[in-house]
Amino acid sequence: MCHTTIHRFWFNQIDESGHIPDTTARRWFVKDADFDHEITHRFSVLHRQAISGSLDHWAETIRGRLCLILVLDQFSRNMYRNSAKAFASDAKALALTKQGLESRHDLALSANERAFFYLPLEHSESQQDQITSVTCFTRLARNAPVNAARMSSYLDYARRHQDIINRFGRFPHRNQVLGRASTPEEQAYLAQPGSGF
Repeated sequence: MCHTTIHRFWFNQIDESGHIPDTTARRWFVKDADFDHEITHRFSVLHRQAISGSLDHWAETIRGRLCLILVLDQFSRNMYRNSAKAFASDAKALALTKQGLESRHDLALSANERAFFYLPLEHSESQQDQITSVTCFTRLARNAPVNAARMSSYLDYARRHQDIINRFGRFPHRNQVLGRASTPEEQAYLAQPGSGF
């Protein structure tokens, strides 16, 4: 399987103008057991290959790098929802994003592609990565030719992630699956509706 299969699967409903149908956005960002199962069924072997390094050559092209990031960052969250495995390949996805930013690969991508290129920064528990995330999403929202409302929404989520890291130094909603004890302040936060992502 080549990276173009991943690209078609993830971005196939986006038209040439960059418009995203609501059905696609829901698949991306709303918990859906059927979509999780589809990703697991179709791509679990490929996901293991990505983790092992067998697909590192994908990063030699810009869209190949994006697709490798998708497999490591997004597919992990779908396949292993509510499990520590959901975050196990975050470091590798983050490294791919940072290397791509150094080479300015993101600037060759569409606005929607760039959003997923940046997500490993947003998912990081590092304050510096959160600063970079908000910087990237701010630039994206400012310069996006289409889907301005959606790009602004991406920026809002990036800021919300940054606020949590600034407050706690980590994402408290991951504590249970990662075997981390929550502080009293984190417990109070987690008791609030909508405290997780």
